[in-house]
Amino acid sequence: MKIPATVSSVLLGLAGLTTALADITAPGDITIENLGIAASVSGEAGNAAEGRKVFANRKLGNCLACHANNDMADQLFHGEVGPSLDGVAGRWEQAQLRTIVVNAKAVFTDNTVMPGFYSLDVGKNVRKDLVGKTILTAQQVEDVVAYLSTLK
Repeated sequence: MKIPATVSSVLLGLAGLTTALADITAPGDITIENLGIAASVSGEAGNAAEGRKVFANRKLGNCLACHANNDMADQLFHGEVGPSLDGVAGRWEQAQLRTIVVNAKAVFTDNTVMPGFYSLDVGKNVRKDLVGKTILTAQQVEDVVAYLSTLK
């Protein structure tokens, strides 16, 4: 029996999606060694241009709410809660940057106000519709890490 081309394309697409999803590391399955997460949590490399967008997006990373960043001097309202991220790639290895984005508390202790962007350990009184969800997707984490890696 011959499968129509459109059905065949859909099946191949689903097979690719299944493979891609299999490469994503779930938040609860992440291993941190020496303050670093060595492997991509999405199974893919990050895209620095996309990471820059997530970094600045007030509904996603919202990193500028706490961190100054000269690369985004055109953006308003840089925060001063966290350190400046100018030169961050020279201070931290990529695996450590990934850990900080995934769950800053694993690096800076529970006293940090920085959220875990790919963690389910988010504290008390979580809005019911957000329980069990991460702030960023695995790929968005990798994109932000790729962007931070450009800040030398």
